[in-house]
Amino acid sequence: MKLALKIPKPLFRRRSKLFRMDTTQKVLMLLLGMIGILMLLPLVYIFNHALKPFSELFIFPPNLFVRQPTLQNFTELFVVTRDSVVPATRYLFNSIVVSTVGTGAVVIVSAMCAYPLSKHPFPGHKIVFSTIVISLMFVAEAVEIPRYVIISKLGIMNTYWGHILPHLAAPVGVFLMKQFMDQLPNDLLDAAKIDGASELGIFLRIVVPITMPAVATVFILQFQSIWNDVSTSVLFMQDDAMKTFPFFLSTITQNMANSVARQTAAAAAGLLMFLPTLVIFLIFQRKVIATMAHSGIK
Repeated sequence: MKLALKIPKPLFRRRSKLFRMDTTQKVLMLLLGMIGILMLLPLVYIFNHALKPFSELFIFPPNLFVRQPTLQNFTELFVVTRDSVVPATRYLFNSIVVSTVGTGAVVIVSAMCAYPLSKHPFPGHKIVFSTIVISLMFVAEAVEIPRYVIISKLGIMNTYWGHILPHLAAPVGVFLMKQFMDQLPNDLLDAAKIDGASELGIFLRIVVPITMPAVATVFILQFQSIWNDVSTSVLFMQDDAMKTFPFFLSTITQNMANSVARQTAAAAAGLLMFLPTLVIFLIFQRKVIATMAHSGIK
């Protein structure tokens, strides 16, 4: 009688999850991988497009990958425009200041508005919240005239506040934070009050840390909105030195004799417009997933 020699499977085969999947799971993984690759193609294209020399920008059919990468596009964007009335660096600086300060202000205002609506009901709080939800139906163009009148009456035209103030009222931010705060148990807040914590201490030390997924989501959404916004530069800024980078990008090829001039600078500017939102999303992506899954306290 022969004894069968049992040879152990290779270590990587025992540990890999791929070999423990059934056929359906493998097919789904393959399909999701293909979809993920397709979703990455626009990212690959915008990076390669910004590095293409002038000779490759107008090839038909267009190339996905650059053949002779160059940084001359960024040189044209910043060096060539530095002698103009308003250089590109000034527009970029304005966008960084407005987006950073504006996003932080929106997050603070949204959190402070959502907290009493969620944990300190007052007479008429349902009407207030319903009004905030209804305001989600209005597009930005519907409130441009009231915004212009308010900004003009406040005397903050051609200032950074003229960029920031129109974004402070963010119904989406209040809605997300309020829905997330509703999941916090009231017993936790009551225990903190019994221990002598003040209302501000409860808000800063308990509510805000637990609702960080919602805070990160609002931060991403508002940063993207403010960073890409052109309306405040068009409506409230007559001084070109106070306008932002998206406005500069929208006018970089205007008033030219043809649509070919400055296309290399426009390609570089397009990448610079895209990079900040990509970096912010990569930093906070896990928080966004937690918010969408309504994780709350587990």
